[in-house]
Amino acid sequence: MLFNSLTFAWFFVLVFAGAWSLRRQGAWRHLFLLAASYLFYANWSPRFLILILWSTGLDYVIGLALERSQRTSRRKLYLLFSLVGNLGVLGFFKYWGFFTAETVALLNSVGFDAHLPTLKIVLPVGISFYTFQTLSYTIDVYRKRMPAEPSLLRFALFVAFFPQLVAGPIVRASRFLPQLRDTPTLSLEQMRSGLALMFWGLTKKVLIADFLGATVVQGFWDAPGTATSGLGAVFAIYAYAFQIYGDFSGYSDMAIGAARLLGYELGDNFRSPYRALNPSDFWQRWHISLSEWLRDYLYIPLGGNRLGTFKTYRNLALTMLLGGLWHGASWMFVLWGAFHGALLIGHRLWCQARGESDPTQLNAVQSTLRRAGFFQLTCLGWILFRSSDWAECKAVLFALGKPTAWGSIGTLQWVVLVSAILVHCLPRPRKVQVRNAFTQIHPALQGALFALLIGLVWNASGLGQPFIYFQF
Repeated sequence: MLFNSLTFAWFFVLVFAGAWSLRRQGAWRHLFLLAASYLFYANWSPRFLILILWSTGLDYVIGLALERSQRTSRRKLYLLFSLVGNLGVLGFFKYWGFFTAETVALLNSVGFDAHLPTLKIVLPVGISFYTFQTLSYTIDVYRKRMPAEPSLLRFALFVAFFPQLVAGPIVRASRFLPQLRDTPTLSLEQMRSGLALMFWGLTKKVLIADFLGATVVQGFWDAPGTATSGLGAVFAIYAYAFQIYGDFSGYSDMAIGAARLLGYELGDNFRSPYRALNPSDFWQRWHISLSEWLRDYLYIPLGGNRLGTFKTYRNLALTMLLGGLWHGASWMFVLWGAFHGALLIGHRLWCQARGESDPTQLNAVQSTLRRAGFFQLTCLGWILFRSSDWAECKAVLFALGKPTAWGSIGTLQWVVLVSAILVHCLPRPRKVQVRNAFTQIHPALQGALFALLIGLVWNASGLGQPFIYFQF
């Protein structure tokens, strides 16, 4: 069930009405939302509900066991059960084919006639997101940073809450579970801001991501030889940068807005990432919930920056390599992670050599130039991320060297791309947020704009693209 579909619009209206009619009926409200969440997920594939139930049951029981046990060795064993039980399922569905193929290739390359069983495994939608979500719960309970959740119903809703179930944000239990213990409220301001987020997210998805993806990027990228000019290749790269941003941040906006309309706060997942001054700044703006998860549950446990310069760089590299692999079973994702790890290490070396520590001290010209420069590096990384293999990556890079010409790119495509770049990247007052502009206009105009966008979705139904991060 796509957020950019009329089916979801009707589904959400019914869930909204049902949830608020049960506002003071805590358990019944939670049961209603849980049933709606399972229905939402079952619309993709009912058989994979068993995996959500497995993660829910496993970590609920382990959380209670961790709460009751005081012996360190036993608590470590319980945590190990959670890690193996969750990561084992994730690894089987997401990485079995990749690692078996690579193992066979390696053995054959050294003279063995190796054969391993190959399985046609369908990747369950959202498995990476809800797996990391439940793991953060058991780790936090193990660290005694939060108590175990005694209610199976509330815990199950935390795992399966439909707005962020299939593509995040990755919500922490310490943030979400306390909200389920309170009676929800919905002010006029919450309603307006929730609708604004859904409107802005839908706009980014339908008018930017889908338009650029369907009309330009796929034609120039999936068949790079059709990019008859360097300008065509440049357009494809920039277009993909805004396709993936509009697609993923659009989903996050809609998820956060939908949750707010139901009375819950999820937290930001994007903060104008292409305005980043450097790689560290970028990862505080892009997919924030994953960045914070990797920081708190991988980078810091590895030692963070507490064990000297060499180990700090090692920890950065390992964290970004695994962050790249989280996105999928492909060496290109690993290379993308390595690329960003190298950028983070290079930035630290640069700052140490120049004695820089506070990027806010830069003047307007310096900030603009650094944002523009780092945006080019980010787009270079997207070539690795988008390419299915190294041959495709090289084809796109070689296309950049072709004679520059307008090619077959339409004027409207250029208008959309340039508008997206200007709106996102140009300097603006700190208090100005484009997505909040919707809340500042007259309610009647808000309704008209929302109706117009719903009309666009209606006309595009069947043409709209699934969200990119569903495959992760």
